[in-house]
Parts: sequence; C-alpha cells; structure tokens
Amino acid sequence: MAMDLSGFDPNSVGLKSNNIFGLPFKEADASLVLLPVPWEVTISYRDGTSRGPENIFDASMQVDLYDPDVRDGWKKGFYMLPIDKNIKKKSDYLRQCAELIISHLIDGGSVEENEQLKEKLKEVNDGGVLLHNWVHEMTSTLLKAGKKVGLVGGDHSTPLGFIKALSDIHPEFGVLQIDAHADLRKAYEGFTYSHASIMYNVIHEIPQVKKLVQVGIRDYCDEEIEMSQQNDRIITYFDKDIKERQFEGDTWKKICEEIVEQLPQKVYISFDIDGLDPKLCPNTGTPVPGGFELDEVFYLFKTLKKSGRELIGFDLNEVSTGQHTGDGIDSIVGARALYKLCNYMVAE
Repeated sequence: MAMDLSGFDPNSVGLKSNNIFGLPFKEADASLVLLPVPWEVTISYRDGTSRGPENIFDASMQVDLYDPDVRDGWKKGFYMLPIDKNIKKKSDYLRQCAELIISHLIDGGSVEENEQLKEKLKEVNDGGVLLHNWVHEMTSTLLKAGKKVGLVGGDHSTPLGFIKALSDIHPEFGVLQIDAHADLRKAYEGFTYSHASIMYNVIHEIPQVKKLVQVGIRDYCDEEIEMSQQNDRIITYFDKDIKERQFEGDTWKKICEEIVEQLPQKVYISFDIDGLDPKLCPNTGTPVPGGFELDEVFYLFKTLKKSGRELIGFDLNEVSTGQHTGDGIDSIVGARALYKLCNYMVAE
C-alpha cells in the first residue's frame, strides 16, 4: 500500500528530522534503500571520503524534489540507513595503519622486511575482507526484502560486496563506471581491497559481470592499459578520446548512444565523483584535471534509461568534505548526483 503523503509539503524546507532529501519515509515504506559506507582505509592521497555519506545527507536537504527527467520519483520512497559507527571507527583505525605503510613505501622502504608493517598490512587486508562481507550481507538482506538498493561511499573499494550480492541474483549484467581512474591495479600498494583495485577485483571475482564499460578515464598506468586491452569484458572510453571526438565534430549524444550500446540489458552504475571536472569535486581524494560536467553524466544516464535497459543498482563514492579548500561544493554536487541516481533507479 502506498504511503499517505497528504501531510508532506514537497515545496517546503527539508527537515533533518525526516530522512535523506528531507523525505518522510521509513525503511519499511521506501522502495529504494541507501546503504552508507563510511570507509576510506586505502586512499592514496587525501582523506575525507569516509565522511561522504553524512555530508551528502546534510547537503541533500537543499535539493528541490522536482526532477524534469523523472517527475515524482521521490514518491516511491528513498531512505538512507543510519551510519554504522563501528564501521566508521574501524575505518579510522585501519586508515592509520595504511598511512604508516604508504609512508614507508613512499620513502623507498619494503614492507616485507618490516615485521611491524607486515602485521599492519595483514590487519588492513583482513579489514577489507570484513567490510566486503558486511556490505554483502547488508545489501543481500535488503535485496531479499524486495528493496532497490544504492550504496553511498566512502572510497571506491566499498561497493564490491554489493556487486557480489547482485551477482547472487542476476546471472549476468554490466557495470557502467564513471571515473577519472581505471581502478584495474592488482592489490595496489599491497592492499588486496584497495580503492584503486575495485574493478580488477570485480573482473576477477564476479564472472556474472559480462561487461565493464569505463567512461572518462584519464589517470592510469601501463598495467591497467594492458588489462583493458587484453580483456574483452572491458571497454574503456578515455577522457582524451571523448574530448577529441567532440573537437572533431561528434556529438555527446552519439558518443552516449555508443557507450550504452556496449552494455547488456541489466546495468549497475559505479559513479566515482572524480569522473567530474575537479571544480565540482575539489576535495575528492585524487582529483584529476579534465572530466565531465554533471549535466553530461546525467545525459548519459538519460540515454541509458531511454535504451530500455534496467538499472539494478548503483554506488556513488569519493565525495569528500571541504577540509582541503574550505569549499563545500563537493557535498552539494554529491547530493544532486545521488538524487538523480535514486530517481532513475525507481523510474518506470
């Protein structure tokens, strides 16, 4: 039975006493449930992404509910689960362990020759397994309850357990990755579940992912190029190539249709905010010049929906706080990106 919304004014101020976007839904009433994952253990450069979910939640109160692409999508009900304090605490502790390891590597040291750091590395990798299992269990429970599910990170390592949970239900699907980075490194810096290894792990651990289509990639190493070129499950649209095609006369419409054509019928979206121009996410962990306007990514989503493909899940990650530049636009942009993903997730 649909929830009675007669007492809710969508034109009024967003109430924090309600849930995400100021919506009055409880978990039981919502068709889409968001899992916040406050985790940033293996980040390579700047911190803050573990606070992404809470900052997006706060900024979401400023998002107007009218969406011309999916009108009244919010009426289906969106609900964000409470942030798990134990996961956040574990992330903060393991982040300190990882920082010691990264600092040692940057100084030219070897972890193998340092007993203390070997133990720290094992702790970090065990923590990665713990998080993977926790996310898998949480999302599996929601999916079995008939909920649509989205994940809000955290760093980009966070959705592996969710993609695994989807693979328990869907025999085959594709991943559309919007990102500045290819994330195809094997156990980057020794961390099995590194944020820089998420798509390597997806390809090697989840055979149900028949196609990985990467869009906006502009920061990568030889190892990643080699994997992308040699694995026929991976198609990469580099930022440089997209821009050059546009300079030479191709429309974004044509390129979006081509990207979508590469994907199977069921699609999961993995949206790393650093796929955008860094003016829109100046505090993200590893910003890279180039990238998209938010409207360009929204048009890609619209093209995906128009094609008749089914969106089975999504993650939004690497949205950091304003502690590096003092500019809080990251959370505002993140909240708007999340709202659009939520709306397309429930769209008929």
